[in-house]
Amino acid sequence: MSTTRSNIRWGLNKGRPTTVIAKTVKPSHKKGIKTEKKTFVKSIIREVAGFSPYEKRVMELLRNSKDKKAKKLTKKRLGTLLRSKRKIEELSSVIQEQRRQAGH
Repeated sequence: MSTTRSNIRWGLNKGRPTTVIAKTVKPSHKKGIKTEKKTFVKSIIREVAGFSPYEKRVMELLRNSKDKKAKKLTKKRLGTLLRSKRKIEELSSVIQEQRRQAGH
């Protein structure tokens, strides 16, 4: 389909020919994008503040291979299954990293 209009009232290219104005990028369109600065700040906060009590409990459940119980707990705390899955993935990677460092 062509983007230029032909000044005809019907058909694929109907409508008055106009110049297309480019959309400006709003700051709100950049929400949620991971940048170097954001990841650095998050890592510093995690290092200083540590894990919340429910996160510690979930990590303990994951270590004892009670994945279903961990999923149910995180879903209850975070509200949605997608957030729960992301949190469990994050905590699982933390556990793996701890095991790696304990091995060395």
